[in-house]
Amino acid sequence: MTLPSPDPDMEHGGMNRQTLIGAVAGAVLVTGVAALAGYRAMSGGSSAEVLSSEAIMRTVKTPREVCHDELVTQQKPVKDRHQVAGTVVGAVIGGVLGSQVGSGSGRDLATVAGAAAGGYAGNKVQERIQEGNTEQVTQRRCETVYDSKDVPTGQFKVRYRLDDVEHTVKMDHDPGARLPVKDGKAVLTKEG
Repeated sequence: MTLPSPDPDMEHGGMNRQTLIGAVAGAVLVTGVAALAGYRAMSGGSSAEVLSSEAIMRTVKTPREVCHDELVTQQKPVKDRHQVAGTVVGAVIGGVLGSQVGSGSGRDLATVAGAAAGGYAGNKVQERIQEGNTEQVTQRRCETVYDSKDVPTGQFKVRYRLDDVEHTVKMDHDPGARLPVKDGKAVLTKEG
């Protein structure tokens, strides 16, 4: 009769390999649970989950001047602003034409009336000629425009969940993924 060969795992102490692995795994699990419980006790018991963190921005407007050249039509400078030349020439022509009408004192009256009407007409003709006497010049036109850009304010709008309730707060830093909790409330200030 043959005796069964001894189990190599049972040599040197009598504990098999599976039992040893189970004991080590159990010890690691117990140590991990104890460490987590200790951390929670030190940090106040829990943490709040950060759902979103957005930098708060403000718009800054910076003025700047934009200039361009523009072609403009304008009246040429006038030397005879009161149209004296047109008035005199018109009065002379009107007086000459008026003197051709009638005789005696009627002719004198027609000459004066012709001179007055001719002077008025000459004045208006010269005024129209001056208004139509234009030139094109280049003028520089400038205006103020504003460039806008968003810059961070150093504040963050943070949304977090604590005990299944969502909260929104303003913070002076980006908190990351979680907020520490102390006495049942999220700690919103930077530690350190």
